[in-house]
Amino acid sequence: MAKDYYDVLGVSKSASADEIKKAFRKLAHEHHPDKGNGNADKFKEISQAYQTLSKPEKRKQYDQFGQSFNGASGGPGGFNYQDFARSQGGGSPFGGGNVNFDFGDMGDVFGSFFGGGGGGQAKSARGADVQIELSIDFEQSVFGVEKEVNLQKRVLCDHCGGNGAEPGAKIEDCSTCKGTGRVNKVQQTILGNFQTQSACSDCHGEGQKVDKKCSKCDGKGIAHGSEKIKIKIPAGISDGQSIRLGGKGEPVRGGSTGDLYVHVRVKASRKFKRDNSNIVSDYHISIKQAVLGDKVDIETVDGSVKLKIPEGTQSHTQFRLSSKGVPHLQSRGRGDHLVTVIVDIPKGISRGKKKQLDELNI
Repeated sequence: MAKDYYDVLGVSKSASADEIKKAFRKLAHEHHPDKGNGNADKFKEISQAYQTLSKPEKRKQYDQFGQSFNGASGGPGGFNYQDFARSQGGGSPFGGGNVNFDFGDMGDVFGSFFGGGGGGQAKSARGADVQIELSIDFEQSVFGVEKEVNLQKRVLCDHCGGNGAEPGAKIEDCSTCKGTGRVNKVQQTILGNFQTQSACSDCHGEGQKVDKKCSKCDGKGIAHGSEKIKIKIPAGISDGQSIRLGGKGEPVRGGSTGDLYVHVRVKASRKFKRDNSNIVSDYHISIKQAVLGDKVDIETVDGSVKLKIPEGTQSHTQFRLSSKGVPHLQSRGRGDHLVTVIVDIPKGISRGKKKQLDELNI
């Protein structure tokens, strides 16, 4: 008696499509025949189970007719794995021939063994990412700033414009890939012939060749140079955070340009410190101001602000200046400015002043 497909994959009959897919991937990697401890029969069995249970209509028929769905007799909704393989142009599923199964999500499983899924598109080349460090002042981190840097890196050759051809040279379609930039390869596997696609090595994926290479870059299209780049630092950025500028890294011929990562360093301020989106600072007052109260000018990143010191203020009392802090980086509004008042105690006071303090009963 044939094994139940749900048991083969180790899932329940109520398993979701995602659970079935995960179970198949795990078992396929474990039993793949190309692995040292692989098992071709087991791999065939789990592949057959997945081909049925991964398709809603086939799963519905299997749930309805049970074993007869997979029987060779071909009853209602009958399905035979060997017949299915032959109908796709091959002999047996593992006996050679062009077996073009509709693997769908199975492509990544086979890709780990064959270098790519059945008929999958090759990834295009990508230039290298570039990382730099940029220092800014405290106030610039609060309000944002635009900086221009002269970045030394690989750039498109300014002599040929990046096409690798000497100006005026003849440019033709590559004879190897017929101008497509891609070449197809057929790999023979235990499942039949699989077709993969990769960038053409003759034209570097560009689909064109030149009769005379650029004299400056030797046909590479890339040269060492510099590029001026404007970098917008957003208001509210913190020390150590990074900004990604897509496509501002190094280019590569026949592919996409890498990214530029800017690591921001915020210089320490003598006046202010930062606590998340709040700015904190200290303000020193005299005993008289603490006892009698006063109005003082507090320096903030927005300029001078009046702060009322109430009578009898104790040392290290903290006052809040609303919305005078750092703008929230990913939302509206700003933090606050927190002012810690420190009462200065004088040293070496005269006898007369001591007497006055005694009279005040301080």
